[in-house]
Amino acid sequence: MLLDIRKSVIAALLFLPLPVWGTTVHRCEDPTGNITFTTLSCPQGHELKLQEAHNAPPGMLAPASTPAKEAANVIKNRELVVVGQRDDGCGNVLSPQNRRRAIINEQTPTGMTKRDVESLLGKPDRIVERNGEMRYVYTEKKGRSRQVTFDEYGCVKGKREKRKP
Repeated sequence: MLLDIRKSVIAALLFLPLPVWGTTVHRCEDPTGNITFTTLSCPQGHELKLQEAHNAPPGMLAPASTPAKEAANVIKNRELVVVGQRDDGCGNVLSPQNRRRAIINEQTPTGMTKRDVESLLGKPDRIVERNGEMRYVYTEKKGRSRQVTFDEYGCVKGKREKRKP
């Protein structure tokens, strides 16, 4: 009987929600008014402002803001500056939207990475290397094959353009 109660208590404890700890995000503003968000401290010469965030639990609504809070949160229109972006190693020729569209349509356009091609078509049946370029060969049904050519950086090469004399 006591053993059954202990098992029940242990089982109940396993289903208790775990506490979630957040991280502190600093809002740093430089003398010209540019704003940067960071988990590190603000650089010298920047003003640190506390940023209050309300993350409501699932199924709950965020607290309604008061007109005083809304007036305090109004910020002048400022240009958004992107600090960093994803570098795919192929010169970011494809936008994320074009990359997704190509994968959905089972296409391998110029600028796609080896990783993208393998994600789309799987491991190649044969790999051919010649003159600094690599070619993946995929054998399809009815004896047909599909080839994808990569440059020395592992990016899909485009179609050859005819040279003008």
